[in-house]
Amino acid sequence: MSVDKAFRDMIRNEIEVQLKPLRDVVSRLESGTADLDALRNVAERLAPLAEVVGPLFGAQVAAAKPGRKAVGRPPAAARGAVSAAASVSAGGKRRGRKPSASADGSRECAIVDCGKPSRTKGYCAAHYQKLRMLEKTNRRPSAWVDYAPANSVEDIKLPRGRAASKALAAAAQAANG
Repeated sequence: MSVDKAFRDMIRNEIEVQLKPLRDVVSRLESGTADLDALRNVAERLAPLAEVVGPLFGAQVAAAKPGRKAVGRPPAAARGAVSAAASVSAGGKRRGRKPSASADGSRECAIVDCGKPSRTKGYCAAHYQKLRMLEKTNRRPSAWVDYAPANSVEDIKLPRGRAASKALAAAAQAANG
């Protein structure tokens, strides 16, 4: 027997020993999926009976056909349950928006006559982006405070084009000198 053949046999035996636990797990998974397929078949066969008998006992039966997923976002109640569970599992501290001020769960934007619901720091999405841009260019008005009350801040009209570049240059010059 050559050294090459002995070396190959030794490597083959070592690989077999290392792969045996993996093969055992794969065979157990295959037998488990067969059990799941059998349970799925039983559930599909019992579905017509459940639709007829379920309402008699107060059970709600899913309206979706077997094998089809629901399309679109889940209902608001389901999304709320998931987000509440996720926030509790994340350490108990609620992340995201500040609690709303009104009883119905919504709060209006801080800008007068905007009417959109607030998202971040008391402003709607559009006005929050405007606030970020004003902060970035050092032009944030003193009335634009974080978490301002609803309908309490006057909107400002920003210049566009050449007037905007002049205004930015003036703001930069005022900041430097």
